[in-house]
Amino acid sequence: MNIVLLGAPGAGKGTQAAMLVDEFGLVHISTGDLLRAAVKAGSQLGLQAKGFMDAGELVPDSLVIGLIKERLADPDAAAGVILDGFPRNTTQAVALAAEFDSLGLKIDMALAIQVDFEVIVKRLTARRCCKDCNYIGSLADEVCPLCGGEMYQRDDDTDATVRNRLDVYEKSTAPLIDYYRGAELLVEIDGDRPADEVFSDILQYLG
Repeated sequence: MNIVLLGAPGAGKGTQAAMLVDEFGLVHISTGDLLRAAVKAGSQLGLQAKGFMDAGELVPDSLVIGLIKERLADPDAAAGVILDGFPRNTTQAVALAAEFDSLGLKIDMALAIQVDFEVIVKRLTARRCCKDCNYIGSLADEVCPLCGGEMYQRDDDTDATVRNRLDVYEKSTAPLIDYYRGAELLVEIDGDRPADEVFSDILQYLG
Protein backbone atom coordinates (compact mmCIF):
# COMPACT_ATOMS: atom_id res chain seq x y z
CA MET A 1 0.00 0.00 0.00
CA ASN A 2 1.49 3.31 -1.11
CA ILE A 3 -0.15 6.56 -0.03
CA VAL A 4 0.49 10.19 -0.97
CA LEU A 5 -0.43 12.33 2.05
CA LEU A 6 -1.79 15.80 1.33
CA GLY A 7 -2.90 18.54 3.69
CA ALA A 8 -2.15 22.10 4.69
CA PRO A 9 0.34 22.93 7.47
CA GLY A 10 -1.42 22.21 10.76
CA ALA A 11 -4.04 19.89 9.25
CA GLY A 12 -2.83 16.92 11.28
CA LYS A 13 -0.91 14.98 8.62
CA GLY A 14 1.85 13.97 11.02
CA THR A 15 -0.58 12.51 13.52
CA GLN A 16 -2.41 10.46 10.90
CA ALA A 17 0.84 9.31 9.31
CA ALA A 18 2.06 8.01 12.67
CA MET A 19 -1.20 6.12 13.20
CA LEU A 20 -0.98 4.56 9.73
CA VAL A 21 2.60 3.49 10.40
CA ASP A 22 1.53 1.82 13.66
CA GLU A 23 -1.50 0.13 12.06
CA PHE A 24 0.03 -1.16 8.83
CA GLY A 25 3.79 -1.06 9.30
CA LEU A 26 4.16 1.47 6.48
CA VAL A 27 7.31 3.53 6.04
CA HIS A 28 6.79 7.27 6.53
CA ILE A 29 8.87 9.05 3.89
CA SER A 30 9.29 12.75 4.58
CA THR A 31 11.33 14.40 1.84
CA GLY A 32 12.79 16.85 4.33
CA ASP A 33 14.01 13.98 6.51
CA LEU A 34 15.36 12.16 3.44
CA LEU A 35 17.37 15.19 2.36
CA ARG A 36 18.83 15.77 5.81
CA ALA A 37 19.74 12.09 6.18
CA ALA A 38 21.37 11.95 2.74
CA VAL A 39 23.43 15.07 3.44
CA LYS A 40 24.50 13.70 6.83
CA ALA A 41 25.47 10.35 5.27
CA GLY A 42 27.47 12.10 2.55
CA SER A 43 25.91 10.02 -0.24
CA GLN A 44 26.31 11.10 -3.86
CA LEU A 45 22.74 12.38 -4.02
CA GLY A 46 23.15 13.95 -0.60
CA LEU A 47 26.24 15.87 -1.67
CA GLN A 48 24.46 17.12 -4.78
CA ALA A 49 21.45 18.18 -2.70
CA LYS A 50 23.71 19.94 -0.16
CA GLY A 51 25.05 22.19 -2.89
CA PHE A 52 21.57 23.50 -3.63
CA MET A 53 20.58 23.72 0.03
CA ASP A 54 23.73 25.65 0.97
CA ALA A 55 23.00 28.09 -1.84
CA GLY A 56 19.46 28.58 -0.53
CA GLU A 57 17.96 27.06 -3.66
CA LEU A 58 15.26 24.44 -4.08
CA VAL A 59 16.57 20.92 -4.54
CA PRO A 60 15.67 19.78 -8.09
CA ASP A 61 12.82 17.29 -8.48
CA SER A 62 15.15 14.75 -10.08
CA LEU A 63 17.31 14.60 -6.94
CA VAL A 64 14.34 14.28 -4.61
CA ILE A 65 12.84 11.50 -6.72
CA GLY A 66 16.24 9.81 -6.78
CA LEU A 67 16.30 9.83 -2.97
CA ILE A 68 12.74 8.45 -2.86
CA LYS A 69 13.72 5.70 -5.32
CA GLU A 70 16.67 4.76 -3.10
CA ARG A 71 14.40 4.65 -0.04
CA LEU A 72 11.85 2.48 -1.84
CA ALA A 73 14.60 -0.07 -2.46
CA ASP A 74 15.13 -0.60 1.28
CA PRO A 75 13.61 -3.89 2.56
CA ASP A 76 11.33 -2.21 5.11
CA ALA A 77 9.55 -0.31 2.31
CA ALA A 78 8.14 -3.55 0.91
CA ALA A 79 5.03 -3.21 3.10
CA GLY A 80 4.30 0.18 1.54
CA VAL A 81 5.05 3.84 2.12
CA ILE A 82 3.44 7.14 3.05
CA LEU A 83 4.86 10.02 1.02
CA ASP A 84 4.74 13.25 3.00
CA GLY A 85 5.90 16.55 1.46
CA PHE A 86 6.19 15.27 -2.09
CA PRO A 87 4.77 15.77 -4.65
CA ARG A 88 3.99 19.46 -4.22
CA ASN A 89 2.73 20.12 -7.75
CA THR A 90 1.44 18.25 -10.79
CA THR A 91 4.84 18.14 -12.52
CA GLN A 92 6.27 16.33 -9.52
CA ALA A 93 3.22 14.06 -9.35
CA VAL A 94 3.65 12.95 -12.97
CA ALA A 95 7.38 12.31 -12.42
CA LEU A 96 6.66 10.38 -9.24
CA ALA A 97 4.05 8.20 -10.95
CA ALA A 98 6.53 7.40 -13.74
CA GLU A 99 9.16 6.42 -11.17
CA PHE A 100 6.73 4.14 -9.35
CA ASP A 101 5.75 2.58 -12.66
CA SER A 102 9.39 1.90 -13.53
CA LEU A 103 9.72 0.02 -10.22
CA GLY A 104 6.57 -2.01 -10.87
CA LEU A 105 4.76 -0.17 -8.08
CA LYS A 106 1.70 2.06 -7.95
CA ILE A 107 0.25 4.80 -5.80
CA ASP A 108 -2.92 3.42 -4.23
CA MET A 109 -4.36 6.58 -2.71
CA ALA A 110 -3.85 10.32 -2.44
CA LEU A 111 -5.18 11.10 1.03
CA ALA A 112 -6.09 14.75 1.53
CA ILE A 113 -6.82 15.85 5.10
CA GLN A 114 -9.01 18.92 4.79
CA VAL A 115 -9.36 21.52 7.54
CA ASP A 116 -10.83 25.01 7.19
CA PHE A 117 -8.01 27.54 7.03
CA GLU A 118 -9.44 29.69 9.84
CA VAL A 119 -9.41 26.64 12.10
CA ILE A 120 -5.76 26.04 11.18
CA VAL A 121 -4.86 29.67 11.89
CA LYS A 122 -6.38 29.40 15.38
CA ARG A 123 -4.73 26.01 15.93
CA LEU A 124 -1.22 27.07 14.91
CA THR A 125 -1.17 30.56 16.43
CA ALA A 126 -2.17 28.99 19.78
CA ARG A 127 0.75 26.55 19.61
CA ARG A 128 3.61 27.02 22.05
CA CYS A 129 6.95 25.19 22.26
CA CYS A 130 9.33 24.52 25.13
CA LYS A 131 12.73 26.17 24.76
CA ASP A 132 14.41 23.33 26.65
CA CYS A 133 12.85 20.03 25.50
CA ASN A 134 10.88 21.12 22.37
CA TYR A 135 7.57 19.90 23.83
CA ILE A 136 4.68 21.26 21.74
CA GLY A 137 1.78 22.58 23.78
CA SER A 138 -0.76 25.40 23.69
CA LEU A 139 -1.58 28.75 25.24
CA ALA A 140 -2.79 26.87 28.31
CA ASP A 141 0.78 25.77 29.04
CA GLU A 142 2.38 28.64 30.96
CA VAL A 143 5.40 26.41 31.62
CA CYS A 144 6.37 23.11 30.00
CA PRO A 145 4.41 20.26 31.68
CA LEU A 146 7.33 17.90 30.98
CA CYS A 147 10.39 19.78 32.17
CA GLY A 148 9.13 23.10 33.55
CA GLY A 149 10.91 25.03 30.81
CA GLU A 150 9.84 28.32 29.25
CA MET A 151 7.18 28.11 26.54
CA TYR A 152 7.39 30.37 23.48
CA GLN A 153 5.70 30.99 20.11
CA ARG A 154 7.77 29.98 17.07
CA ASP A 155 8.27 32.62 14.37
CA ASP A 156 6.41 30.48 11.82
CA ASP A 157 3.35 30.26 14.10
CA THR A 158 2.45 33.96 14.00
CA ASP A 159 -0.82 34.95 12.33
CA ALA A 160 0.77 36.61 9.28
CA THR A 161 3.24 33.78 8.70
CA VAL A 162 0.61 31.06 9.05
CA ARG A 163 -1.70 32.81 6.59
CA ASN A 164 1.14 33.21 4.10
CA ARG A 165 2.04 29.52 4.39
CA LEU A 166 -1.59 28.57 3.80
CA ASP A 167 -1.80 30.86 0.77
CA VAL A 168 1.31 29.29 -0.75
CA TYR A 169 -0.06 25.81 -0.02
CA GLU A 170 -3.41 26.55 -1.64
CA LYS A 171 -1.87 27.97 -4.82
CA SER A 172 0.55 25.08 -5.29
CA THR A 173 -1.67 22.23 -4.15
CA ALA A 174 -5.06 23.02 -5.68
CA PRO A 175 -3.96 21.72 -9.13
CA LEU A 176 -2.45 18.67 -7.41
CA ILE A 177 -5.80 17.87 -5.78
CA ASP A 178 -7.42 18.08 -9.22
CA TYR A 179 -4.71 15.83 -10.69
CA TYR A 180 -5.31 13.05 -8.18
CA ARG A 181 -9.07 13.47 -8.44
CA GLY A 182 -8.77 13.00 -12.21
CA ALA A 183 -6.63 9.90 -11.62
CA GLU A 184 -9.41 8.57 -9.34
CA LEU A 185 -6.96 8.28 -6.45
CA LEU A 186 -8.14 11.18 -4.29
CA VAL A 187 -9.76 10.57 -0.92
CA GLU A 188 -10.73 13.69 1.05
CA ILE A 189 -11.15 13.43 4.82
CA ASP A 190 -12.58 16.05 7.20
CA GLY A 191 -9.67 16.70 9.55
CA ASP A 192 -11.47 19.10 11.87
CA ARG A 193 -12.35 16.34 14.35
CA PRO A 194 -10.58 14.29 17.03
CA ALA A 195 -7.67 12.35 15.55
CA ASP A 196 -9.25 8.97 16.32
CA GLU A 197 -12.39 9.87 14.36
CA VAL A 198 -10.32 11.02 11.38
CA PHE A 199 -8.29 7.80 11.49
CA SER A 200 -11.46 5.70 11.67
CA ASP A 201 -12.67 7.27 8.43
CA ILE A 202 -9.29 6.62 6.78
CA LEU A 203 -9.48 2.95 7.79
CA GLN A 204 -12.91 2.67 6.16
CA TYR A 205 -11.53 3.95 2.85
CA LEU A 206 -8.60 1.56 3.09
CA GLY A 207 -11.03 -1.33 3.50
